[in-house]
Formats: sequence, structure tokens, C-alpha cells
Amino acid sequence: MTAPLRVMLVAVEASADTLGAGLAQTLKARLGDGVAFVGVGGAKMAAEGIASPYDIGELSLVGLFEIIGVVPLALRRLEETVRLAEAEKPDIAVLIDSWEFMWRVGRRMRLRTPDVALVKYVAPQVWATRPGRVRVVARIFDRLMTLFDFETRYFEAEGIPTTSVGNPALRRDMSRADPARLRAAIRAGPDDPILLVLPGSRPGEIKRVLPAFEDAALRLADARPDLRIVVAAADTVADQVKARVAGWRRRAHVVEGERDKLDAMRAATVALACSGTVTTELAVAGCPMVVAYRGHPATAIVARSIIRTRYFTLFNIAADAAIAPEFLQEHCNGQELAAAVAALLDDPARRETQAKAQTSALAKLGLNRSDPFEAAADVVIDLARQRGLLDG
Repeated sequence: MTAPLRVMLVAVEASADTLGAGLAQTLKARLGDGVAFVGVGGAKMAAEGIASPYDIGELSLVGLFEIIGVVPLALRRLEETVRLAEAEKPDIAVLIDSWEFMWRVGRRMRLRTPDVALVKYVAPQVWATRPGRVRVVARIFDRLMTLFDFETRYFEAEGIPTTSVGNPALRRDMSRADPARLRAAIRAGPDDPILLVLPGSRPGEIKRVLPAFEDAALRLADARPDLRIVVAAADTVADQVKARVAGWRRRAHVVEGERDKLDAMRAATVALACSGTVTTELAVAGCPMVVAYRGHPATAIVARSIIRTRYFTLFNIAADAAIAPEFLQEHCNGQELAAAVAALLDDPARRETQAKAQTSALAKLGLNRSDPFEAAADVVIDLARQRGLLDG
């Protein structure tokens, strides 16, 4: 009997955990008992049978100075990840997103487990900053999978075998989302306005972004007694979010899990969102939004000196226009955010115009392409066959 293909999946933040779980599920559907998994991940990958040796919430960080703050822990987790590869001897390792962590894992694996084929899933955003990372990808990885078509040219020019697999957020199935179910759960009438607050999935984001979101939400609620506030808590920070929101002087309803989050996206009148994957999901749901972010001040200084794009939100970048208002760093404050959200809450025509523009911009990112997880599985299976690890 042929041994199953051994695949290692590594994800250390919530969005990467989603990608890892989707890829694992698809590979199992395609290969059945012909594939076995090991790796690092969160709750979604655990549901697919991938037990993580440590809690990935510890590493859900972004930004140079945030990472410096946990260097000893990050180095230990990095070493544990590589040792897991040495012990389990996977045929292929797929390192997902989280560039600063993953390229270091890849470099050590290349030295210590040279027979393992390395795949990077989600490209570093070289189109926005630090184009030299293309050469790092070329030195370390055997394959690269990008989320967007426009990214491939940066890596193909360096001779890196690159496949645009698409972004699962663009194919988020909203058909089962039920706005009425959410409204019933929070006892909101059919015409009551709902503000959906999405404060991020990393502990640092909750610490730096949620206070401004709280200030904005309470300002808006004070002026609008009928406004309902719903806060979506990611698995990685659910306890942190619930503890913070419990102290608000106006009631907010915290929702957890994919079903309730999607219900809330479809029910919301306006969303106030931390910059990230969730902004694409909101756009797919047709929800107008205000986007904000606040990182470590020192990180922001460095970022402003090297980032080459005018905008922060992907569909804004694709459209080269501020479709969704963006508020970064010192502008991520309650007063400015409340004013931007109020402009949408109070103007139905403005909401409709923005939602349509968001949808149009998504088309430039690949809104209607084929299943991204099937495409990602194709890359892994093709690589395995080239290496003689699978028949066919």
C-alpha cells in the first residue's frame, strides 16, 4: 500500500487558519486516505484534525515593533515549528501568510529538512513595499500561491513558479446568511439601524483599535437611541473582546462564529471595520463601511516611509479611489470615525452608491473566479506528482 502524502500546514493567525482549513478540507475530499496532515493552526484547522503544538493567538501580531515585543516567544515558536517538521517528515509544507514569521520558518526548513518541498501560500505584498522580498521567495520556496492575479508578475519575473489561486473572501457564500435571524437575536425591528463593529483578530488590534471604535460607537448611539451595536469577535480574541465590550455604558451585542458574523454583515446598515480580510468580506456582503487601523507608532513611521500605495484597503487599491473612507493612526479616533459613520447612517443614497462601488472594485480582484481552495489543492497535488509522491 502506498504511503499517504504527508502535508504540513502552518498558520499563525486567524485568516491564515481559515485558508489552511479550507485547503485541508479540499485535499481530503480529493485524495481521501491518500493524504495525512500535521501542522500549526487555530480552531478551524483543529476541526480538520490538525492538532497545533501551541496557541497561535500568541503570534497574531503585525508590524515590526509589535513583533520585536515578543521576539523570545516568536523564536521559540519558530523553532518548535521547524522541529515539528523534523520529527514528522512531511513531503510538502505549506506556509500560510504571516510573511515575517514564515520566511524564517522556510529558511530554517530549507537548511534542516532539505527534502521537504516548500510552498508559500499568500505572497508578501511587494507591490506595496519592500520589493526585495521577491528574491527571498525565490531562494526559499519551490512554489508560490497568490491571492490576486495582479501579483503574479512580480514573482514570475524572478523565475518563481507562481499560481494565482484566488481569495476565498471573494467567494464567501452569503446565500445562507440571514439578516432577519440576526435582528431577531438582538431584538431589533426591521427598520432599526445596525452598526457592525469589527475590531480585528489580533490582540494588538483589540488593544489599539477597539478603544477608538468604542468611542465612535457610543457617540453614535448617544445621538441615535434606536441604533443597535453589534460587535463581531474573532475566535483568536473573543475573550478579550467580550471583556472589553462588557464594560461599555451602552449595550452592544457580541457575536461569534462564522454563521452569526455573516448574518451580521448582511443585516448591518453600516460597518466600522479594522483593516484586513474582513473588509473584502463586507464588500461581498454588500455592506458599506468605514475602515480604520492603528498600529504601533514606531511601526507607522517606518511604514509611511516605505509603503508605495495611496490606500490601505484592497478594493480601494484596485479602484485607485477612496471608495471606503480610511482612517489610519492618529485619525483612528472616535470623533473622526463617528462623523464618517454618521454620514453613511444618515444618507441611504450614499450607502447604496458606496456598496455598488465596492462591488465594482471587487471585480478587479477576481470576484467571479473559480474555487480558490480547489486551485490551491491543484498546486499541491501537481507538486506532489512532479516529485513522484502521487500517481497520475
